[in-house]
Amino acid sequence: MSDNLQLNPEGKLKHFLTIEGLNKSLLQEILDTAESFIGINDQQIKKVPLLRGKTIVNLFFENSTRTRTTFELAAKRLSADVLSMSISTSSTSKGESLLDTIRNLEAMFVDMFVVRHAISGAAHFIAQHTAPHISVINAGDGQHAHPTQAMLDMFTIRQIKKDFSRLRVAIIGDILHSRVARSEIQALNMLGVAEVRVIAPKTLLPAHVESLGVTVSHNLTEGLADIDVIIMLRLQKERMSSALLPSESEYFKCFGLTEDTLKNAKPDAIVMHPGPINRGVEIDSKVADGPQSVILKQVSNGIAIRMAIMAMAMQKQGSL
Repeated sequence: MSDNLQLNPEGKLKHFLTIEGLNKSLLQEILDTAESFIGINDQQIKKVPLLRGKTIVNLFFENSTRTRTTFELAAKRLSADVLSMSISTSSTSKGESLLDTIRNLEAMFVDMFVVRHAISGAAHFIAQHTAPHISVINAGDGQHAHPTQAMLDMFTIRQIKKDFSRLRVAIIGDILHSRVARSEIQALNMLGVAEVRVIAPKTLLPAHVESLGVTVSHNLTEGLADIDVIIMLRLQKERMSSALLPSESEYFKCFGLTEDTLKNAKPDAIVMHPGPINRGVEIDSKVADGPQSVILKQVSNGIAIRMAIMAMAMQKQGSL
């Protein structure tokens, strides 16, 4: 779904739908803009007036906690008016009814839609059909993309490791059903890491996964060798159409990250997880809560990254 829909005629961000089709300099601009917002968290009044008078609608057709909450906080810290809606997928699963929802909200003079949907391509569809002045941010669509999660992870990696060019990154788990994994792989390669490695059983890898720009391992111990950054993924059981694993306990035995298996990576490797965590399925609690985990830092960084993307999509970066 690479296209120029995301950019305005000046090459600036209008929508943020996918990492695909963007470029390294734009990703770096997002990271730099987010950096400028980090200090707001330490202020007594955690607000800047960049989007005062703008109305942002969080349009969540799929359940979420962290993503929805951080988008809402990010919008409020930019001084926007925020309307958060959870909408049953059963009544909006067809294009016409989805368009009806959008048209009714447009009639309320909104400026941005933040969209989460179980169907891949839903955010693109809305961006193609919405009024010209409205920006659309993809907060996760089906198995396709989750670009803001990828960017908050890139931001977290840059904070700790500084230089992408020397890094070897392992993404472990359910690659097949993960929209996060696809966005992570695109962002990591665009930012120039030395290697992206995926570690998973064959049943949880998409066909021709190497074409995404990754190396593949089916053995956790071997796959973690020389790794600087570990990104764990949860088993997306709700998206599995058939049993792809013998059992969760067997999966944890072979691919679960424990204190022992973590020792196979570099001593200063960091452990990440986009959440929600299935403790004892993909990661042991001692690792999730341990000194190498940056999982809560990812959550905190989600606010700054989403502030940056919303501000840039509204073309306010000149005011930062």
